Formats: sequence, structure tokens, C-alpha cells
Amino acid sequence: MNTDELIEHVTNDLIAAIENGADTWQMPWHTIATNAQPRSIDDRPYRGLNAVVLALTAAANGWPSGTWATYRGWQRHGAQVRRGERATHVLLWKPARPATERDDSTNEPDDTDTSPAARGRLVSRVFAVFAAEQVDGADSTLTDRDEPRDTPERIAAADTYFASIGADVITGGNRACYIPADDRIHVPHLSQFEQPALYYSTTCHEHVHWTAHPSRLARDLTGRFGDDAYAVEELIAELGAAFWCAQSAIAPATRHDHASYLAHWVRVLKEHPRVLLTVAARAQAALDYLNQLAGVTTAPATADAA
Repeated sequence: MNTDELIEHVTNDLIAAIENGADTWQMPWHTIATNAQPRSIDDRPYRGLNAVVLALTAAANGWPSGTWATYRGWQRHGAQVRRGERATHVLLWKPARPATERDDSTNEPDDTDTSPAARGRLVSRVFAVFAAEQVDGADSTLTDRDEPRDTPERIAAADTYFASIGADVITGGNRACYIPADDRIHVPHLSQFEQPALYYSTTCHEHVHWTAHPSRLARDLTGRFGDDAYAVEELIAELGAAFWCAQSAIAPATRHDHASYLAHWVRVLKEHPRVLLTVAARAQAALDYLNQLAGVTTAPATADAA
């Protein structure tokens, strides 16, 4: 499977999941935080598109552990992938190597490039990984992961997180939104939400929009409802909030206003399959930006596919 095939595959899975969840407003990215955050066997988080891919696969198969590794990665940790198990594919970006550095003695996919601009450029490679639930002999510490839940400690940490960011937030009213002209976030009171998780995921959703301001990450906020740009920005905010819920171990919650976006999201994904790669990357960049402002240090991302 190459990069284009992987993107097409996960986009089709996402479209199907959106359409299947339309009646309940349960969106597929909620699964990113429903189970444990997808992590490699060495406890590094998967990010961006890979987090979406692995969360969708885990949800479809009922795998809660969130731990993944390559075939050889599991073997190095004394475990064995069961015969007949099917791999899930993830995308890894690595620096392109000039042809002079090529090592023909390896069986690794060839990421060499003869062009002068090769050094410093990234190339994508697809790797096959397996979940802890697909192997025998895995250490229990890799499979017994806490499920997200709204404990008092996690709620307090969420309050501290958003307060530390320093955005201009107006609490009250009946509508959650970010107003670019004022550079201000509006969020209803916590008591107006059905559950705390919905309040915090909504707050994060609006903070992701806030990162799009020209003085921050400068994403396109000129779209109006019904425009492709508007739908893409909403997807970025949705994924960013889902990534934050997974990071913060807070269970995701369903927003009933998803119904107004469903058809547009599906159309955009069908017409522009590679947009999901961009959306996931920008959602991850938004969360990284918020984490930096909040003083939150997360584990390094997966440096390899093991």
C-alpha cells in the first residue's frame, strides 16, 4: 500500500463512519478519545492522520488498549502477532536521503532521491502495525490502559489548561463560537451543557478556531457556512478537540449541531480525498500550539514505526 492508497482508504472509512453515525450525531473522531490514545509500544503517541487511522480501526474491532507496533516491534518485546491477523497501515515521514547515502544491503523501502533538493525534504513511507489485541505474549502493562473518564482531577486539569492559554473567553449566552473580528471566544456556562465533557470539548473546539487567527497559525477563516473552506475549518476544530480529549483522558461527547455539517463534510471528503491529510496535520499543529501556550509537555511523537 502506498501513500495515496492509504489516504484514499482512510478517507473512505471516515466517510462511511460519518454516514453511519448521522442518526446519533456520533462522529468517528470521537473514537480517538473513547479508547486509550493510540501509542507505539515505546509509549510515544501517534499523531495527526495516524491517530485517526488507528482510532477508527480500534473502534471497529473493539480494541481498547491503544498500543501498536510493527511485527518486529512486538517480537522485540517478547510477543508474537497471531497467524492470520491483518495489519493496519500508518504513514511515516522521514528525511529523503541523497542517493550517495543509499544502503542497498537493507530491505527497507527506498527513500533515496537523486535531486539536489533531496536533503531537508520529507518523504512518506507506509508501515504495517498491529494492535496489542492481535498478539500473544504482550506484557499486561501494554494492554491495561485507563479508559478516558471525567474524574475531578482531569476536570481540574482541563480548567487549568484553558486558563493558562490566555485567550479572551466570554462565558455565558447560548452559543459557542469564535469571532475572528474581535479575536474572542464565546462559550456558555458549564451548567448549560448536558455533561462536563461536552463543555470541555466545545471549549477546545473554539480554541482550535482561535489558533487560526493571522497572528497565530493563520488559517483561512474567510469561509461562510456552505463553503468548502468553512467545512474544512470545522473539521480541523473537530479533530483538534478530539486529539485534546485523547491527550487529556476526557471522554468525548456528542454535539447535536453536527447534523448541519454532515452532508458538506461528506461532499468535501469525496471531492478532495487528500484534504484529510491536511486537516489532520493542521488539527495536530493547533493542539501543539495550544499545548505550548498552556505549558503542557507531551511525550515525543513516534520517531519510527516500531
